[in-house]
This record gives sequence, structure tokens and C-alpha cells, in this order.
Amino acid sequence: MSPVCSVVIPCLNDGEMLERCLAALERQSVPADEVIVVDNGSTDDSVDVALRHRARVVHEPARGIPPATAAGFDAAEGELLLRLDADSVPPRDWIARIVRAFTEDPSLDVLSGPGRFYGGSGFIHWFAENVQFALYDHVIGALLGHDVVFGSNFALRASAWRVLRERVHRERADVHDDLDLAINIPPGMNVRYDTSLKVGVSARPFLEWERWRRGVAMAFHTMAVNGAEENFWTRRREYLAAAESARLAGDEGFDYVAH
Repeated sequence: MSPVCSVVIPCLNDGEMLERCLAALERQSVPADEVIVVDNGSTDDSVDVALRHRARVVHEPARGIPPATAAGFDAAEGELLLRLDADSVPPRDWIARIVRAFTEDPSLDVLSGPGRFYGGSGFIHWFAENVQFALYDHVIGALLGHDVVFGSNFALRASAWRVLRERVHRERADVHDDLDLAINIPPGMNVRYDTSLKVGVSARPFLEWERWRRGVAMAFHTMAVNGAEENFWTRRREYLAAAESARLAGDEGFDYVAH
């Protein structure tokens, strides 16, 4: 029997893009058991769009993607918690592939994949997909000793969230929720980044220099916030030690980055 799936989508004044995202979810070969739109104080028609598509609306007054995401995960009833942004457009087999991955690998706790960008120029798409994603995957992965998480396209077990919810900076709007989550994945938790698990994502963060600069600055700030609590060398060493112990114990499903 397939695990119950909850899809969580934080949203702030993204009614038009949310419409496209929810329509794509309705076309899934394996449907979601519940879709939760976390309204972060929208003044447009985002809530009406969500209700029209029979999504469950959760209101989170604290502004920011980390509090909105956390509120959605807390409210979700599924065994698997899937995460999209309002501008994500998942392919028809997105849920099916996620369910299959978690079913085939009981040791898997977190699964993520990259975006395939739409909007903007071909150069922007190339830069986002082949430069920024590659840097994030390889540089941050090497720093942490395990795969990374992309906020517009990931899933985790509810049991993993119950651990992570006590570790992430869920109340802060000044950190990237996906990077913050990746940094705080504890030793013994198995995360996989599947480069073939792609969803459509708007290229709008790359269309304006100032917006892109703020995003990069926030990434460094997210690392500084977490580095002040525990240095990255210690995090990496502890994670790799736990992964090696699992491997020696015969847990072949446990995968980790050996950068």
C-alpha cells in the first residue's frame, strides 16, 4: 500500500503561478492524498485559487518561507511530506517517482531534485541549471558530507520532519529554508539528491540582479547562522562517521556523499 502523501506549498501573492502548480498536481499519475497551501498573508486571489482546486488552506501570519513551510509540515497528515513552491510545475510522474523511491528504500529520509527553469532567456536557464545548481550540489554537499535539498522540489518522511522541526530555524525569515534544513540533517538520516527528479521552476529569481544578489547573500547568512551554532567540520565528520557505521552494518540502502 502506498504511503499517504501530503503536498505542502507556501504561498504569498502568487495566485497566477499557484493556479498552474495546482493544475499540474491534478494531472499526477499518482494523486496526492492532500494538498496544503500555506497562505502567508496574500492580498491577491491566492486563497481563492487554492480553494477552487480543493486544496486545504493553512494560514501562517509569521512572514517568511521557513515559518510557512514548517506550518504546512506540522499540519500535514501524510506519511510522506512533499514540498513545492507556488511557481513549481511538477511533471505528471513526480509524485509516483517519489513514492516509489521511498517505498523501495526504507532507509531514505529525504529526497530532492533540481529545477528545470521556465521564463527568461536561454542563458539564464543554462546558468541556473548548470552553474548555480552545480555549485550548490557539489560545494555545499562537500561541506556537509551529504546531498543537498532544493526547496522547490523535495520530500521527506513525516518521521524525519518530527526530528528536523526541532533543529531548523523555523521562526526566521532571514534564512533559506532548504539550505537550513540540509545543514541540520542529523547523523544517521539519509538524504538523496536525484538529478533526474526535475520540476519546472520560474526563473524569476535570476531576472533581476538585486533579487539574485539578495538570494546569494541570504545563503551566506544561513551558513553563518548555523556555523555559529556548530562548525561545519564537526557536522561533516559526525555525519560521515554515522554513514560509514551504517555501511559497515550492512545498510546498503544508506547513501551518502563521499566528496
